[in-house]
Amino acid sequence: MALWRLYYHLVWATKQRQPLISPDRKTKLYDYIIGKADALACIVHAIGGIEDHIHLVVSIPPTLSIADFVKNIKGSSAHYLNHALSASPNKFGWQEGYGVFSLGGKQLDQAVAYVQNQKAHHLNATTVTSLEEYNHQDDSPSHWYPR
Repeated sequence: MALWRLYYHLVWATKQRQPLISPDRKTKLYDYIIGKADALACIVHAIGGIEDHIHLVVSIPPTLSIADFVKNIKGSSAHYLNHALSASPNKFGWQEGYGVFSLGGKQLDQAVAYVQNQKAHHLNATTVTSLEEYNHQDDSPSHWYPR
């Protein structure tokens, strides 16, 4: 394969934005996603989120479409949480759709820091609206990460 450097910030929510990513599920979910991404020859640079959504900073090789990567990760991780682990009273599911933002190499460290500090951003109200809330507006890329 040719040389490639592709970086993406992905975000998607739990079904109906329910707080389904409990502390006991979080570690298992994140470990599963990292392992699945590795099996797909992708590199997870950062993974984080809160109870109702998840962020990934990931490199996806050009041989795999972003849509196929997300479909595979969302589908298999929901199945894993619902079937491979002990039964939970809260059936796990992901909401349809996702957000994707392409990154340049110079933005990678900033995106990783943002994802790794999700809890603090939500507690301190320092989230980036275009990354956290879905709306039908086309946000300017200059507002993705604070300077």
